[in-house]
Amino acid sequence: MYSMLDIENFSTSCQSHQQGKIKELPLLGAEVLQVHSPPFVTKESASSETQGHAPAFSRVQRRRSFIKKKKERAGIANGETAKGSDGGGGTTTEDISVPKDLDLIALPQLCFPGGLQIASEQREDSYHYLVFTDVFGNRTHAVVVQYYRPIQVRLLTTPIDLFMLMFLLNGVPPLSLLTQLKPSRMGDFEERVKEFSAKLALVPIPPPGQLHVVFNLRPLQIGLPSREDKDRPAVDLDLHLPFLCFRPRQLLQIITSLLTEQRVVLLSCDWARLTLLAESLMLFIHPLVWQHPFVPILSRQMLDFLMAPTAYLMGCHLHHYEEVAAETDDLILVNIDYGTVSSSWSDGIDLPDVPLAAAECFITRVEGLQVHYDLEVCHLGASTELNERRAQRKQWQRKLNAHIQNITLELIVIIFREVHDHLNYEHRVFNSEEFLRSREPADQPFYKKVLDTHIFHSFLRDRLNRKMDAFTRMELSTRTEAYRLRSMTESPRRPTMQELARKYTSPESRLSKRLGASLPNLGDSGGSLVGPLRQTSFKNIQVDSGRFRWTAVGMKSPQRPVRFFKLPEFPPPLAYHYVQNYYQEMITLLGKAISGAASEDSYLLARYHYLRGFVNTVAGKRLDALEDFQNLYKTDTDIFPGELVNALVDSLQEGEQALADRRPEIKRLISLVKRDHERERARHDDEGVKRFQLPKKHMQLEDFVRHVQESGIVKDQGTIHRLFEALTVGQQKQVDPEIFRVFYTFWKETEAEAQEVALPSSALEHLEANECVFKLSSSVKTSHGVGKIAMTQRRLFLLTEGRPGYMEVTKFRDIEEVKISSAPFLLLRIPSLKIKTTLRKETFEVNLKSEVDLWHLMVKEMWAGRKMADDHKDPQYMQQALTNALLMDAVVGCLQSQKAIFAATKLAHFDRMKLEVPLMIPKTTSETLKHKINPSLDLTSPQAVDVLLYTPGQLGVSSDSEGDGNPKLWCALSDGKVVVFDAASWSMQQNQVHVGTSRVNCMLGVDRQQVWIGSQDSVIYIISTCSMSCNKQLTDHRSEVTGLPTVAYSCSAEGTVMVWDVSTLQVRKQFRVSCDRLQSVQLCNGTLWCCKYTDCIMEVWKNGMLHRKISLPEEQLWTACIDVGELCVWHLREPTKPFQRIQLPDCAGVTCLIKVKNQIWVGGRGWSSEKSRGKIYVVDAQRHTVEKELVAHLDCVQTLCSAEDRYVLSGAAREDGKIAIWKVE
Repeated sequence: MYSMLDIENFSTSCQSHQQGKIKELPLLGAEVLQVHSPPFVTKESASSETQGHAPAFSRVQRRRSFIKKKKERAGIANGETAKGSDGGGGTTTEDISVPKDLDLIALPQLCFPGGLQIASEQREDSYHYLVFTDVFGNRTHAVVVQYYRPIQVRLLTTPIDLFMLMFLLNGVPPLSLLTQLKPSRMGDFEERVKEFSAKLALVPIPPPGQLHVVFNLRPLQIGLPSREDKDRPAVDLDLHLPFLCFRPRQLLQIITSLLTEQRVVLLSCDWARLTLLAESLMLFIHPLVWQHPFVPILSRQMLDFLMAPTAYLMGCHLHHYEEVAAETDDLILVNIDYGTVSSSWSDGIDLPDVPLAAAECFITRVEGLQVHYDLEVCHLGASTELNERRAQRKQWQRKLNAHIQNITLELIVIIFREVHDHLNYEHRVFNSEEFLRSREPADQPFYKKVLDTHIFHSFLRDRLNRKMDAFTRMELSTRTEAYRLRSMTESPRRPTMQELARKYTSPESRLSKRLGASLPNLGDSGGSLVGPLRQTSFKNIQVDSGRFRWTAVGMKSPQRPVRFFKLPEFPPPLAYHYVQNYYQEMITLLGKAISGAASEDSYLLARYHYLRGFVNTVAGKRLDALEDFQNLYKTDTDIFPGELVNALVDSLQEGEQALADRRPEIKRLISLVKRDHERERARHDDEGVKRFQLPKKHMQLEDFVRHVQESGIVKDQGTIHRLFEALTVGQQKQVDPEIFRVFYTFWKETEAEAQEVALPSSALEHLEANECVFKLSSSVKTSHGVGKIAMTQRRLFLLTEGRPGYMEVTKFRDIEEVKISSAPFLLLRIPSLKIKTTLRKETFEVNLKSEVDLWHLMVKEMWAGRKMADDHKDPQYMQQALTNALLMDAVVGCLQSQKAIFAATKLAHFDRMKLEVPLMIPKTTSETLKHKINPSLDLTSPQAVDVLLYTPGQLGVSSDSEGDGNPKLWCALSDGKVVVFDAASWSMQQNQVHVGTSRVNCMLGVDRQQVWIGSQDSVIYIISTCSMSCNKQLTDHRSEVTGLPTVAYSCSAEGTVMVWDVSTLQVRKQFRVSCDRLQSVQLCNGTLWCCKYTDCIMEVWKNGMLHRKISLPEEQLWTACIDVGELCVWHLREPTKPFQRIQLPDCAGVTCLIKVKNQIWVGGRGWSSEKSRGKIYVVDAQRHTVEKELVAHLDCVQTLCSAEDRYVLSGAAREDGKIAIWKVE
């Protein structure tokens, strides 16, 4: 885009200036006279050319001219024509439209924000940058070039033109692209920029990742960077510039201003600095997105924009500092040139401080940055090659930018990392009051302001959508193992003994511990905490704050090297057929790059396919483009351009549609795109985020469940149903809103009281680090003196008064008897509680008076829960019992009536189970069972465990490398949810990796790098074991995938068996088995055994030919039926009938079986007390006898897997929904 400026009647002023009568020349008016766009001719105009080709710039140009309007206003003297008009030089023009939403009237003000002024001497060319934002938040970046040329002052009879050029580009911010032309001091600079803009329009924007595009614009080689990932913008800035202008604390103040949505004004004498600093600040708060007016440059005519009542980030010249500060209140004034931050209403700045842990970590990291390039390369020799020196500088800047982005991301993670603890994903509720209450008092002013902002609301929406972005990845990677283990059990929030110990230590110790949450090991080195960035090894940072661990995972630079794809030389004439030849040459080069890339390097192949698909799109080869984008399913679905592919599908002509129908892979892609598009249209992404509010109307059961879950008190629906019964005892089955308010208030007050429990050091020494005090009685008399009874999740203990002391009453597992009694006091009998334990002969008695009934119920429930947890090796029973006990306390506290204790008995779930149906665990089961885990802990109700997969660890892989090297347990739940556990500690490592929305049928570990997952939606999803993300899909099956028996084989329900090349993910061979439904396949001795759903097994050669069919059910084949409680053992050489049938006692059917050592483990369902129970049978493979009968689950066993032949893991159906870990002998 070019602007021509008419200069009229200023010769007098110029003469006065030369004579010294005036100091400065007057400001001139500017207006846009012409708009140019890249001059590509259309196909029609190209065909109409009769000879040669149209030169790119001198013959045929696409432009919109505004010169006529100027002529009509000023008139033309003596018949002369203005330069550049249609009448000169035989130039033909093609009228084009002005870019949408671009205000041509205001544009000159932004191009000359300080006003247009004629200079009396030659000045350097200058550049500054503009950002245009539409109502949807999409930004268009521009570079403005101002250059000077001499003009003669005389009596004017014709306008004199002064040129300014502005270059616009959508998509990638070109803030450094045009400035690369600056070394070229050519006289035809205007034509040079036209050429640059035209050629840049031919450059494809690279996809997210480490592949950059390089092209030649002689004498320079110019690189176009890509985005680091799909959620981050492309970075073509020097991100260290703000650190050269401001100290770390000032930068924190600016970031705070943005996070709290203040009205921020940047000021500088250099227009270019304004946009560069503003864009850098936007990257510093990523992944939070600024959603208010963003105008880095305001001309002096636009200063009234600063009166806007909303939050904004704007910039203006430093000359206006006093004017802006005096006229407008409540502004944060950021002086870039002097490195200061101030406010317009006072000398100081009234902003809340960033949370201390985050601030100290940020300051320390920034102090270690090496931001001076000359110091970094002073020991290196200077290259005489211009492109080599520029590449060296770019590489240094790229590494520094990556470190700075990690530092700022770490700051955001530390500030907001505990937000997810207060989210309810099912009802999309954020409990802001609870979150604020959990913050340090000094940090609460900051959070109170941030929580009410639009920027935070958008951040919450992404968290509730479980967005896997850079924030989530760093937050997950920095969690400690202790926190993961603690999150495995759902229990009310209370401070642990470790947290209480930290709380009641000295202020100095408390400060150092807080800093230790984010700093390197403070005591390990007597030197600097963090050296210069080039000397710092972030891999050595292992800081444990009890909850989060900051390691190299969060701070390391990208591991993948940056690759470059060099574009072919641009065509000299930009005529249609030359441009098409250029596209074809680019497609050919990309084809060669794809052929030359390693087949296992799917990351690089995906980027090449993306680029080729993009070029095919602009070249009009729609089907070829769709085929390239189809390949992204097998290489990297993260960069799949859904909107572009959907537009391509909609634009297919009838002939192209017919050809697409004859190409199965494209036809499949079209159906997937249309299906996903319909889902997107049907889904409401703007569900928003609700803040928790107390109910105002009476609640039936359904509404009551929702409100309790939103409050964060408890998620489990069964527990909430029992609470509903307790609060509605003796009345209509609906809960009064006032009762709910009192109940909620009592619960929160009890929680707050636990925060203030002051335990003596003697008590802290006896309690475990993760124990919490959940209930504290009033001062009472006991058989061991006067004091208060305290209850944790493990024990009861007495805090003696007078001289503070600790005496353990009992652990819950050691209780023999609990009963209510009475103790004599003068002429009265005081109600008391007697507790008999296995470790003491004497009975402990405590005079609890009016509290005795409540404590009696609570202790019995905790005792029953402890026994259930020990018998079933399931710690969640203890946590559920604890929740029940605390709910009893809250119910009694809110009802305050005679029926309160009776109501509380409705919550005595485990005590009632112990009395009504004593669950005796068989000795064999108890000895074999090691542990139980609950994969549905974060859900409101248990989910069926459909498939289990164990993947072994990798020796020699450290925790700070990509992937921690520990073995993993993969658990597939309903609706395509996959939960990952660390099999070394059985802690949850990844919560809900989504693989479609259908049921998972099978899983297989491949090459220790991938997990293949077969789904009912006919897709095989591939999860990377390093990134824990699903970014590849195999879509060749046409029916639900039912089996993945071994590496490279898969089968689907309609009978198709496919053999895969694991490195290229291509189908090497496929065949069809004739059957109604192919249930599973198994490879054995070179043949493939295919199991039908009904009544037979087929033996198939590897080439797909049917060898034999066996009616019904190494050298043996073991089979079972889902509705018969027996096993059939077959000889492979004599498959006419089974030679052995093994009856399974009390078995109604078999669902799964695996071989472990010399044993066959069989999972199924049995009948016990007229209720289906999950059972496991261990059968000796040689003697064909049942060695063990294990009572495994409360519902049918659905899946079994082996962990290196040391353990067997079983997963149960929905009524139980747990995973049991069994010892193999």
